Amino acid sequence: MTDLLRSFGRAFASAFHPRMLWLTFKPFIVATVGWGMMLWFFWQTLTGATRAWLDDWSFTVTLYRLFDWLGFSALHAVIAPFIVIAMAIPLIVVTVLLLIALLSMPAVIRFLAARHFPELEMRRGGTWYGSLGQALSTTLVCLLLLVVTLPLWLVPPFFALIPPLLWGWLTYRVMCYDALALHASADERRELVRRHRWPLLLIGIVSGLLGSVPTLLWASSVWLIVLFPVITTVTIWIYAFILVFSALWFGYYCLRALQRMRAEHQDGAYQVASVSYRSN
Repeated sequence: MTDLLRSFGRAFASAFHPRMLWLTFKPFIVATVGWGMMLWFFWQTLTGATRAWLDDWSFTVTLYRLFDWLGFSALHAVIAPFIVIAMAIPLIVVTVLLLIALLSMPAVIRFLAARHFPELEMRRGGTWYGSLGQALSTTLVCLLLLVVTLPLWLVPPFFALIPPLLWGWLTYRVMCYDALALHASADERRELVRRHRWPLLLIGIVSGLLGSVPTLLWASSVWLIVLFPVITTVTIWIYAFILVFSALWFGYYCLRALQRMRAEHQDGAYQVASVSYRSN
């Protein structure tokens, strides 16, 4: 727990370094332009298709009747746009995560290595293509789980529980590889992840909870849909900042754990050599 808190504090302090703040803007610009253009051209098509799908679903009919009984008939018009937004936000988050993993993570690790681990040997057990494959395969699994669990998102408290767990697992899987790709060998990476699986997963879940904060802004009021372009732009940058912070947290924890693991191996090798020398 001490290592988790120490790495959290170091990551939080480093997140406001000018170099790290700049790293938040590269994925932010790419994601904002890409998703902005997509939603601008396909918004009417997506909301129309969603509205038609909802009209054919018996649960929606019951939900509409409940709204009418409560005096919220006007909500009929915003359910379809709200669902489109609810589906778009996870995809935006995944896009930002992949961009940070591929574009920003190497710079984050070099930043940490230069400031905190200058003597840690680089054994380069991972590659850019390995990072890409790990990110894409894990993202595919996460998106499949997202589709399977989507109906539960309308049922409290699953709306608050499922996204952090999914994003936490995804962040853990993607960032562990990238955090160790430059410094650890393949065998070291596998051993370290096996040893520290639960702390690393906890970092991922906390990162997922932090990433849910912008989503709560949307959930607070469906009427914020009218401000969708502005709020989306702001939330994309917030996601980028949170994910760069998560990259720093994973990076510091993993490099510190790698440093200790190598020290243990060296001590073990020294003890074996000492015993062998004495026996001779």
